[in-house]
Amino acid sequence: MHTEQPYIHALGHAALTRFYDPFIRAAVRERAFKERLIDLADVRPRHRVLDVGAGTGTLVLRLKQRCPEAEVVGLDGDPKILSMARRKLADAGADVELHEGYAQRLPFPDGSFDRVVTTLVLHHLSLSDKATAFGEMARVLSPGGELHVADLGPPRSLPGKLAAGVARRFGHVGDNLDGRLPELMRAAGFSQVEETSRFLTLFGPLVYLRGRKASEGEGGSGLGSG
Repeated sequence: MHTEQPYIHALGHAALTRFYDPFIRAAVRERAFKERLIDLADVRPRHRVLDVGAGTGTLVLRLKQRCPEAEVVGLDGDPKILSMARRKLADAGADVELHEGYAQRLPFPDGSFDRVVTTLVLHHLSLSDKATAFGEMARVLSPGGELHVADLGPPRSLPGKLAAGVARRFGHVGDNLDGRLPELMRAAGFSQVEETSRFLTLFGPLVYLRGRKASEGEGGSGLGSG
């Protein structure tokens, strides 16, 4: 399986990793946008939840705190940022599994999770790697499970368009800004694909997307609204 780059260092360079948390808190109002994602994901007791691109562990920590009876798992490809996440979770006394790995080849068996969440990861990936990652996220979801995405998306307002114009210069952000994520989700087999919310940041709008893996006996056409 070809991937252009295994992972992107936090903030684009290993030397900047230690500044990730304060930067994200300021630039995208991290607490607020992640709390909204948790609300939308509707995690329930005994659910098994995977965060793809867990970073320093903020989202998996809040998932566990808000739903202690869920089993929460985080994955990231950067060993340095995972060590930061482990310290954060240990300090909070949170029982969360962390694994080193990549969105394009998830190290879990088929049907392992009831929810998969991912935030601010996909815009780093090439179009082909985005497609591969969505396929992997569909594979590890159980039938009837849901994928919840929060990432840069197409702007609608003038402030959003101005911010997106700057963001488009970096990495593979253009696929997100051009609205390609929903079609990639459908192509990976997700149904009922829809935009569930928006959140404005300094880099343009974050778009929340939800897709459902068909239950056993349902058609797997991948057709959905949105």
